[in-house]
Amino acid sequence: MPRPLRVAIVGAGPAGIYAADALLKSEAANDPGVSIDLFERMPAPFGLIRYGVAPDHPRIKGIVTALHQVLDKPQIRLFGNVSYPSDITLDDLRAFYDAVIFSTGAEADRELNIPGVDLDGSYGAAEFVSWYDGHPDVPRTWPLEAEKVAVLGVGNVALDVARVLAKTADELLPTEIPANVYEGLKANKALEVHVFGRRGPAQAKFSPMELRELDHSPSIEVIVNPEDIDYDQGSIDARRSNKQVDMVAKTLENWAIRDVGDRPHKLFLHFFESPAEILGEDGRVVGLRTERTELDGTGNVRGTGEFTTWDVQAVYRAVGYLSEELPKLPWDAASGTVPDRGGRVVEGGEHVTSTYVTGWIRRGPIGLIGHTKGDANETVANLLEDHREGRLHTPEAPQEDAVVAFLEGRGVAYTTWDGWYRLDAAERALGEAEGRERIKIVEREEMLRASGVEA
Repeated sequence: MPRPLRVAIVGAGPAGIYAADALLKSEAANDPGVSIDLFERMPAPFGLIRYGVAPDHPRIKGIVTALHQVLDKPQIRLFGNVSYPSDITLDDLRAFYDAVIFSTGAEADRELNIPGVDLDGSYGAAEFVSWYDGHPDVPRTWPLEAEKVAVLGVGNVALDVARVLAKTADELLPTEIPANVYEGLKANKALEVHVFGRRGPAQAKFSPMELRELDHSPSIEVIVNPEDIDYDQGSIDARRSNKQVDMVAKTLENWAIRDVGDRPHKLFLHFFESPAEILGEDGRVVGLRTERTELDGTGNVRGTGEFTTWDVQAVYRAVGYLSEELPKLPWDAASGTVPDRGGRVVEGGEHVTSTYVTGWIRRGPIGLIGHTKGDANETVANLLEDHREGRLHTPEAPQEDAVVAFLEGRGVAYTTWDGWYRLDAAERALGEAEGRERIKIVEREEMLRASGVEA
């Protein structure tokens, strides 16, 4: 009797869930069907949505509603609090599944190779995001003693970091931030936040809506220097060919020509300033040195040899995320991705049988959350082609209860989709007691208990 196609997905963030959705919407979902298990190292699902999106972005967090509907499907099981490869290895997964899709995302900070990055007070943006998003594996406190802060980078993560640093704790209190984050932000001394971009307004990677949201806070005065509004032919071409680029440029132009108001926290957006050195004294950050750049006609920039020293006491590096290398898989260290062709993992020019990637581990941390749908669809289409052509390997124990017995035999305290419902209810109950929608539970042990699992 034919059995369902068994697929393991490692990583239950948007990329992994979109892959599961694509499998369920395929012809293969018909008789005999597909059976999908999602493995997630956190006790809760949703990955980047839960631990990488700023808490004051309810619109983006609304994506969870659509992801929730996918995970509600009976063909999908969730195994949370299961780490690859310490709890389950690639060989283990191959024993239970016809195919394995890795969708582990990117959580580490990409390196910035300038002097001073190791000083006390120099932070990776990903670390800070994990703290204010209540990630269970980071410290519960964060040093927020600097009155003047620099943020390096002109993407949406840089905006999130700058906005959280510039807002008051009470503005963020209605969100799901846990108590330790609220208390930390109440002690925040930042009065000036300076965001630095190496190129110009037309090269900024902000999305228009995220940029405009900066100006919605009653406590944040957004300031743009009119001298930073400059375009060359490459910039003009970019504005003409991309509506979002043009909208970002227009917003920045409008801010550059208005009078500076009296909101208490100042947020400066600087362009054509390339970070050259983080300055230190007694091991701590005391300033930032940047080189002024100029456009070269193509939209790129060159250094002018003119340097400026900025009085800041902390520097946040928001220059991009980086995926962590996955054991037993080929690795491209330069891009921080698993080599692939159409989502098929490739090593030595050959497809690694039954092994696939999707999302940021495949293409790097580029684009918005929704862009991973296209990745997932392509990866799943090629997986199903390999299935039809008989190119997948045959697992030793494809029965659905085999992996359950394996995890229980290893003593892995795994959470389930039903457990997420319990955790969700517990967080909502905490929020309701304070007139809020939700308060996130931070400690891993508490998350497990709320999910009905004893660590």
